[in-house]
Amino acid sequence: MPHHALENVFTRSARPAELRAATRSIPLAANHDATRLMALCPGKTARRAAHRLRRRLGTHLPIDVITTRYPDTHGQVLLNVSLPPAAQATLSRTAEQTGQSPEQTLKRMLHQKLTQYDREETDRLTHAVKHLLTGTTPAHFLTAVGHALTRSPGAAPW
Repeated sequence: MPHHALENVFTRSARPAELRAATRSIPLAANHDATRLMALCPGKTARRAAHRLRRRLGTHLPIDVITTRYPDTHGQVLLNVSLPPAAQATLSRTAEQTGQSPEQTLKRMLHQKLTQYDREETDRLTHAVKHLLTGTTPAHFLTAVGHALTRSPGAAPW
C-alpha cells in the first residue's frame, strides 16, 4: 500500500504529552513550535490516508487541517478539514441551497477567497513597488531586491 506525506496544522502548539501520546500510534516530525506535524501514512489514496490519520491522531491532538504535502498529478493538494458543528450546519445549508455537495461548496468558497486574497496582495505589492520606484531607477531597485533576497534568512539558495 502506498504511503502519503501528510501535514497536520494546529491553531495552537501541541503539548509535549499530546505529542508523546500521538507518536505511539504513528511516527511524527514536529516543527519548532509544534503547530505543524509531518507524517507518512498508508492509504490507497491520499484521501483515505488523511482520513486514517485523523482517526488515529484525532483523540490525541488538536488537529485543525490535514493536507497533502505534495500536489497530485493535477497540481492539487488535498485539504481535510474538521469543522465545528455550527460551521458544518451552515456549510450544509449553503450547499443544499446551491445544489452542491458540502465539499464542492467549501472548495468553491475557498477558491473565491484565495483568488480575492491573491488579487488584493498583488495590488498591495504593485502599489508598494510603484512607491519605491518613485525615488530610484528600475535597475537600482532590481539590484536592491536581489541583494535583499540573497541575504535574507530563509531566502532561496539561488
